[in-house]
Amino acid sequence: MQNRKLRMGMVGGGEGAFIGNVHRMAANLDGQIELVCGAFSSDPEKSKRSGRALFLETDRCYSTYQEMFTKEQALDENERMDFVSIVTPNHLHFDIAKMALEHGFHVICDKPATFTLAEAQILKTIIANNECLYGLTHTYTGYPMVKHARHLVEQGKLGKIVKVVAQYSQGWLAASADTNNKQALWRLDPTQAGVSCCMGDIGVHAANLMEYVSGQYITDICADLNAMVEGRALDDDGTVLTKFNDGAKGILTASQISVGNENGLAISVYGENAGLSWRQEEPNTLWVKYNDKPAEMVRTAVGDLSEECMLATRTPAGHPEGYLEAFANLYSRFAQQIRTYPNELENLESIPGIDEAIRGMAFIENAVNASQSDVKWHPFKIN
Repeated sequence: MQNRKLRMGMVGGGEGAFIGNVHRMAANLDGQIELVCGAFSSDPEKSKRSGRALFLETDRCYSTYQEMFTKEQALDENERMDFVSIVTPNHLHFDIAKMALEHGFHVICDKPATFTLAEAQILKTIIANNECLYGLTHTYTGYPMVKHARHLVEQGKLGKIVKVVAQYSQGWLAASADTNNKQALWRLDPTQAGVSCCMGDIGVHAANLMEYVSGQYITDICADLNAMVEGRALDDDGTVLTKFNDGAKGILTASQISVGNENGLAISVYGENAGLSWRQEEPNTLWVKYNDKPAEMVRTAVGDLSEECMLATRTPAGHPEGYLEAFANLYSRFAQQIRTYPNELENLESIPGIDEAIRGMAFIENAVNASQSDVKWHPFKIN
């Protein structure tokens, strides 16, 4: 395994899918991984057609994921896939991951990890019992400047953290007509998306980023989620107030009906000595600000930056590194984890895993439950 590319299978991501192609590009970017097989659709013919369009061998284009795991496991170890990437709608994640793990395959999965928090808890036991790796693609933790922001907080540059603010605003679901496309249909369908659309789709990214950068964990929440477009069963907009374990307070806003906004993810972390801010739409810049001296603009690949930040940087200064590169950083690091397994990486971060998956599902369900209650504050429950 040390002297070859890792072999990846994929479930989902066939014709007409958005995120599957993003995963394939990201996995391919660093030349460490090759796609060798897949079950790309619940429609067997579409699945096989999608595989052929990706120039896969005909006998590695499977009709179902069940067929894929069974037949791949039976192949010689010099041919079978090493891990599977799951890029289906949410309601399928658990069953696919469970079968993959039980057949001895490592798993990397698009977020949210499962349909329910209970499934995520069960999945943790399955992972432990089958001694396989599990990774979750919280993409924004892969950006170089996000990693440097985390480093500055860890090093005490900001002092004691007192406030964390995250915003994730999109406008693509602002009108009822926007529902009539494949990407919107399943996200707004409770039978496929789960209990939330907006918070489950993008709010969970913002929550993960708040904890990742601040180094603190959400302990209590107060939430107001809404379906602003008439007739929708799930939220398309919401605000969540948070309390953190070390005393910080937070505000998280997420919206998919903010007209004109494209992918407005931003985070600010404020300490007693300084604050920092980062915007996904301007990913190469991190601002560090003070009350008593000029602000500092930190730029990707310029100056003395943290090790994780530099490892996540591919291009010279001034060349924007964005969404695909951040995604690729997760795949590249997951490949390192697989090559090292069962040992852990030394002095390097692992990508988000089952613990982050559980906290993500807990955030979604706690936010929905809190929004439906007349009680102001609710403990952040993960069981």
